[in-house]
Amino acid sequence: MRSALQAPIGVFDSGVGGLSILKVLRAELPAESFVYLADTAHAPYGERGDAYVAERTRAIVRRLRDEHAIKALVVACNTATAAAIHLLRREHPDLPLVGVEPALKPAVALSKTGRIGVMATRVTLASAKLRALHDALKDQAEFVLQPCDGLADAIENRDPALVAALCARYTQAMGAFGTRPGQIDTLVLGCTHYAFAWDELAALVAPGTRLIETGEPVARQARRLLEANDQLAGTGAGGVEFVSTGSLTELQAAATRWLS
Repeated sequence: MRSALQAPIGVFDSGVGGLSILKVLRAELPAESFVYLADTAHAPYGERGDAYVAERTRAIVRRLRDEHAIKALVVACNTATAAAIHLLRREHPDLPLVGVEPALKPAVALSKTGRIGVMATRVTLASAKLRALHDALKDQAEFVLQPCDGLADAIENRDPALVAALCARYTQAMGAFGTRPGQIDTLVLGCTHYAFAWDELAALVAPGTRLIETGEPVARQARRLLEANDQLAGTGAGGVEFVSTGSLTELQAAATRWLS
């Protein structure tokens, strides 16, 4: 029988975007086992309402606890974090939880021009969580908030032509990138899917523009919570079990492609 320390960490996203978080988690916590669940049958979340996303998130957490006995959970989806993390903390007070949010704070620390672009789903940008974060920082920088309808879905469906077209459309809509006053010198990728469009985005913005995603802070927070709860696994190499509400074959193919 598996001990409590050997129990897996659950990682959840609407699709394959959370693999970008899983990759960093595995590097930070190599002895841990993980269960990655992609809710692809109900994706994308980014253009649905909060109530729908919250109910799907709650259902997924119940499944991960009932079927996999997870010892901690990483909600590797900005939209699900914004819509439901407060509900999960109330309903699962015994479960260490880590959510993701657009990296506005690190962007403020890095930006020299004080003008920061934020690419995210429409639901994330409209969320109370993002608004509160924005309001707390708006005196320190100017944020250009860009909803990116369809981009996560295009990445999920492996449509490189559409990904390139949407990246070009949304970066152009945000205005001038660069290191001169008034230009955007820092771009926050506010959806875990967007890490998989890093090369496309980097090619579209001016040289010197910093791109920021959230994987490393999430992994560090996961380690801190496990240490605080005496839940860190011992030595050895952990594994990953993949679960999908859609095509498991497609999820495994994506994992092979993006986790290497």
